[in-house]
Formats: sequence, structure tokens, C-alpha cells
Amino acid sequence: MANSSSQVQPPKAKNLSFENTEIAFKGMSQTDLNRAYWLFKMISSNFLTKIGPPITNFALRIGLPIQPIIKATIFRHFCGGETIEECEQTIENLSKGSVGSILDYSVEGAEEEDVFDETCREILNTIQRATGDSRIPLTVFKVTGIGRFGLLEKISAKYALSADEETEFNRLKNRAAQICQSAFKANVPVMIDAEESWIQQPIDDLAMEMMRKYNRESPIVLNTYQLYRHDKLQDLKADAAKAKAENFILGAKLVRGAYMEKERKRAADMGYISPINSSKEATDKDYNEAVLFCINNIDQIGFVAGTHNENSCRLLTDLLNEKEISSNHPHVYFSQLLGMSDNLSFNLSNAGYNVAKYVPYGPVKAVLPYLFRRAQENTSIAGQMGRELNLIIKEQKRRRKN
Repeated sequence: MANSSSQVQPPKAKNLSFENTEIAFKGMSQTDLNRAYWLFKMISSNFLTKIGPPITNFALRIGLPIQPIIKATIFRHFCGGETIEECEQTIENLSKGSVGSILDYSVEGAEEEDVFDETCREILNTIQRATGDSRIPLTVFKVTGIGRFGLLEKISAKYALSADEETEFNRLKNRAAQICQSAFKANVPVMIDAEESWIQQPIDDLAMEMMRKYNRESPIVLNTYQLYRHDKLQDLKADAAKAKAENFILGAKLVRGAYMEKERKRAADMGYISPINSSKEATDKDYNEAVLFCINNIDQIGFVAGTHNENSCRLLTDLLNEKEISSNHPHVYFSQLLGMSDNLSFNLSNAGYNVAKYVPYGPVKAVLPYLFRRAQENTSIAGQMGRELNLIIKEQKRRRKN
């Protein structure tokens, strides 16, 4: 990677504009656009974002009928539905703009084995649903959806497990193996989401084990690299070296990260060095270098660029162009969240790139932790909400003129 720091400065992409709101919001009715405007206006308020979760949880506990309000507003915008069947309209709407769907069963925080079994069955259902349907090119799961957080924490800290915990961990591994084997048989790639740093090591180990087994011919299993961690660019390179030496394809989803505030607080509270990069610029540099590294090793790495950052998207499109790699190369996908950055998703797909959006689904009450985290993350992304609002306003003005 000689002179990589100079190469990762993204020039403007040719024949691609992320300002084209007509393409970005083509699939949204005026009612949908107006609802999105008020939703982002509310989310941009740090005050509402902070007091919203406790007030909502309290209202649900005492039985206030607010669930229909949640489902008609924030849930409708950021989620596909409560079931796979309810996601069909979202899948079709995205497909009309040549954007794929990633069905994401977003139930979190379980502790019981029967719930883990049920979640595993639901993830298998997403793979079955994706089989043979080009509109659903990727699937995903979280290891904490099929196993206990505290168990992963204990393993990551290298504490000895009891006999019962060993049995519990074997059940977790069997669920993960069942999911990855199903993905392999269906030829549907499955991404393993990254989580908090203090439980991540056993997740990484499990992902590598699955890749060794199932990624011999194509990237079926993908692990997630959170590049806001200062060690993850090096981990990506080390894992790629292992894949090359052991003759399998590395599957990688590149993201900046989802737990920054929690990570920094825990590090401060417990007195260890934060795993998070010291600045946004350092994270951006690591992310863009990771993109460059994957492109330079495109035959050995299949990757998903999960990003809402325009510069990183431009960088990737320019690298594909410069290196004469097909825009729809099967080893390269762009990905964003449903309800966000439509200017990126739909303009990229319109220009011929592979794009898929995360489509979270699940019972409204069970998906609330996911929704609250989205809102809290979004307020911490400098300018993101203002950017979304400005694009919506621009499209509203364009429509009024026409």
C-alpha cells in the first residue's frame, strides 16, 4: 500500500451527483416526504432524543396506547414492518429504484435460550426468503441475537467457563453454524454485525471459523470491521493475510461504528485506553484506507461499504473507475440504512453500482432499542440531520415548481 495516504483523498466522482433529489426521492409520495421532514426535524433535537426513550418505555409499561403512534411515524420510516411479509412493500419499492433489501430482524436484549432459538429460526427465515430473489442480495444477523451478551463478555475477558456455560456457548456456536450453512446452501451472503469491543473477540473468532469453512469459492460469510476503532484497519489486513494463506475469500463489511459514546464512557469509567480513534479525521482516514485496501485485493476480498459518508462513496466509485473494475462487481456493495441517505443509495444504484439498504423489522416494542439507537447515533453525526432535511426541502421545492 505504497503512498496510500495520498491515494485515499477522494476526488469528485464523474457522472454521479448525490444532489439529484428527483432520483433520491422518486419512490416517496408527497405525504411520505412531508412525514420524513417532520420526523428528521424532531430527531435533530438532542433534547427529544435524550428524553424520548425513557418517556416511551414508561408509557409502554403503564399501558398508554402509544404503540400505534410509534408504528405510524418513526417505525414506518426506519423499518420495513413487524414481519417478513409486512416488508414486501418496502422490498418492492426499493427494487423499483434498483436498490436491494437486507432483511434485519432487529430484536435485541434477550437473555433466554428459547428466545435465542426463536431468533435463530427467524434469521433462517430471512435466508429462505432471500433465496432466489435478486431483490434481497444479502442477509445479516447479530451474535447477541442468538446468544447471551454476558457469556460473550466473559469469553472475551478470557475467564474460565463453567460446564453449563461451555454447553451454552456450544449452543450459540451451533446456531451460528446453522445460519452460515443455510446461507452457503442458498448461495445468499450473510453478514455478521459488529458489537461492543468488550464482546467482539469471540464474534471475530466465530466469523473467521465460518469463513474458513464456507468462503472457499465466494464471500458467503462477512465479518464487520468498525473503523472508528484504532485497531481495526490492522485487523482487516491481518485477516486478509490469513485468508490468502489459507486459500479462502475474506468477507468484510466496512462501517465507521455504532457504539462510540458507550465505548468511550466505559473506557473512562474503568480506566483503560479507549479503543476509539481520537478524532473523526482519524476514523475517516482508516475507513478510506480500508476501502482502498479491499479494492487493491478485490479478488481475495468481497466487501460491503456500509457508509452514509459521501466522500467515502465517491472514493469507492472513483477507485472502481480508475482500476477499471466493473461498477457491479459481485465483490463490491454499497449499503445504507432504510430511511436515511436516499441521495446516496438511489443515485449510486442509478449509476449502475450494487446497493442494498438495511430493512429492519420485528415487533414494534421489541425493535424500540434499535430505533432509539438510530436516533441517538444520528444526532452524534455532525451535520447528518441537517443534510437530510436540506435534501428533503430541496425536493419539496423542486416538486412545487413542476
